Amino acid sequence: MENSKELRTWLDDLQLPHPLVIAGPCSAETEDQVLQIANELKDSDVSYYRAGIWKPRTRPGNFEGVGAIGLKWLQKVKEETGLKTATEVANRTHVDLALEHDIDLLWIGARSTVSPFIVQEIADALKGTDKVVLVKNPVNPDLSLWLGAVERLSKANIKKLGVIHRGFSTYQKTKYRNIPEWQLAIELQTKFPDLPLINDPSHITGKRELVFDISQTALDLNFDGLMIETHTDPDNAWSDAAQQVTPTSLKQMFKDLKMRKETDEAAEYNAQLANLRAQIDVLDNELIDLLGKRMKVSDGIGELKKKRNVAVLQTNRWNSILGNMILEGEQRGLSEEFVLRMFKAIHQESINHQEKIINA
Repeated sequence: MENSKELRTWLDDLQLPHPLVIAGPCSAETEDQVLQIANELKDSDVSYYRAGIWKPRTRPGNFEGVGAIGLKWLQKVKEETGLKTATEVANRTHVDLALEHDIDLLWIGARSTVSPFIVQEIADALKGTDKVVLVKNPVNPDLSLWLGAVERLSKANIKKLGVIHRGFSTYQKTKYRNIPEWQLAIELQTKFPDLPLINDPSHITGKRELVFDISQTALDLNFDGLMIETHTDPDNAWSDAAQQVTPTSLKQMFKDLKMRKETDEAAEYNAQLANLRAQIDVLDNELIDLLGKRMKVSDGIGELKKKRNVAVLQTNRWNSILGNMILEGEQRGLSEEFVLRMFKAIHQESINHQEKIINA
């Protein structure tokens, strides 16, 4: 993307004293519900009021949105509260209707981002628009696919662009609805530091009690803002009830979240250090997770060896691993001594796991 610094202009023009906040219900349910939530958020740090009008669900039969009538409710939100409005679009018809109702910010959802055909259709419909357009990461962890969607919009002469990190689907059970895979967002931020990056803790966590921690991590990693689903009666929401927070909880979150301020050289240093340490914390957690997965594989090997009466230690295999890892480590700036110490510890833990199984 050429002249990527221009992509940041729309965000800088807001002149916010805090990170950007996009908040509102997962789904617009009724006019009263939409307006009630908006009025509770109007005197807060929220800049854009979000509400899903069309709700693509994984399986049919669930609530799939009120449709175009909800856009009129968003118009009333703007009239009554002054909040800018935002909604998701998934095809040309959605775009045309959203523009007709003067929606300020449109986002492309994770299920749409996976399809270049859908993204191109939306880009063609939005060509030359002055609306803000944000792209959620695709369902699968594919950075090229994510950036490809942004590039299609950029080529359609859309200037006000940004991305939303909402986590990635996985078949494995974790404490999150969608695993963050922070390293992908960090890599995107490194490649395009001027592309506004918004975090969606609601869809990452799937649980309202985890929203604060993910929000803080995102701010520590220098994200530009947050998109948080908010409902006055979240337990009875028509969609994604478990991940929505009340407006009162959201306002308290704004007070509790730690924002970095750059006032002098010392503050700038502390901000940079906090960012780097946050990245290390994320990577350390991923290392622990990977090591846990590796040991589960070792358990499987132990079961197989026990069944076939095979010895735990396989010297040739171990020497081959060490040789390969030393070479791999050198290419990544890791000393041979460090690689040897690390893999000897990993190997010993693997042996312990297998021996425990064989001797049980």
